[in-house]
Amino acid sequence: MGSLTTLASLPPKYHHPHPITTITPNNCFRNCSISIKTKRMKLINNIRLQPCNCTTAQSSSTPNWVKGNQVFEEDERVFVVVNFYRFVSIQDPEAEVDKHLEFLQGRDIHGRIYINEQGINAQYSGSSEDALAYASWIKKDERFKDILVQVSSPVQRHAFPRLKLRYKPSLVQMEGGVSHLPLVDSSMRATPLTPSEWREKLSNSDKDVVLLDVRNGYEWDIGHFNGAQRPNVDCFRSTTFGLSESEDVASDPLANVDKENTEILMYCTGGIRCDVYSTILRQKGYKHLYTLKGGISHYLECEGPVEWIGNLFVFDSRLSLPPSSVKHDSTNDENTVFAKCYICGSQISELRHRNCANLDCNLLFLCCSSCMNDLRGCCTLKCTSADRLRPVLPGHERYKKWHHYRDT
Repeated sequence: MGSLTTLASLPPKYHHPHPITTITPNNCFRNCSISIKTKRMKLINNIRLQPCNCTTAQSSSTPNWVKGNQVFEEDERVFVVVNFYRFVSIQDPEAEVDKHLEFLQGRDIHGRIYINEQGINAQYSGSSEDALAYASWIKKDERFKDILVQVSSPVQRHAFPRLKLRYKPSLVQMEGGVSHLPLVDSSMRATPLTPSEWREKLSNSDKDVVLLDVRNGYEWDIGHFNGAQRPNVDCFRSTTFGLSESEDVASDPLANVDKENTEILMYCTGGIRCDVYSTILRQKGYKHLYTLKGGISHYLECEGPVEWIGNLFVFDSRLSLPPSSVKHDSTNDENTVFAKCYICGSQISELRHRNCANLDCNLLFLCCSSCMNDLRGCCTLKCTSADRLRPVLPGHERYKKWHHYRDT
């Protein structure tokens, strides 16, 4: 998640104590027709990123700013996190998996890359050279040439523990699977809106509109668009907005909605969950469906936190990204005024979840420092007496496997 950038490899003759990598219209990943070529070479020291001044249809008014003045120490490796997906017919997905595995042999890539008859869904981290080489290789395939590749600003380590690249029957998890859905048929999915078009819709809509957050409740808890109702679900696979006969508006934003005339604006982190769910709603008769192209991460990169409150939840070791980590000059004074401690209900400023210290609970929750100390990192008093307790973790650390704590 984050700024869409690339780290161009510099030939040895250009190496100097403080080499600069400038993102230009010629090597910017936002220009999807450009193939980025990288070399297998030792990373140079002190890479600094400069802004690209190109503009695209995604955001006609905003240049592709990347995280600037980010300096890495000598011998420090540079990593990026990459996300993309594509619904396209793949005749032999098992052979496709083998082809990808062969390309990635010996490359430093960790993450989740799933392929099946309906396309590909990828979230991975890697050394900048390897991560971008894979994305560039993907885009050389005619089926994937128009993929929107989202690349984070540089990070210091992997965001995923290992690589999972395999065939998976469903690219996203839904009750009953998604293989029966017409995902490859773009006419059955919602109309994608660029970030600037989405912003315009939010700011100037005078029609009957429903803003639908197609994520989990705990994701909404640390950040969401103004006016979006909190999803009453803890797992996307159990989402049922607009599908039940219930008229309970409190739990279903689509209850009593006029399917013929109401505009449904759907958003999620990177876009794939919205595309999948929009086909379900299309089959249920909803006519005016729109999704945010590239999801929240692409919107924040292009438009900043306009109409957005809080941070962005991501499903990797980073967990929570402030808008400033996605767009370098982003500010939002409302970021800390809405989140509440799961235990005592007090307002909190740290928009980052933690897992319950009770391994057998492992609930992901927001917590104030007082409750964290009083309950020793647990979510309830009952959990404090559990058999498999882990230590309270400081700062942004994540729990490791149980065997790291079992014998201490």
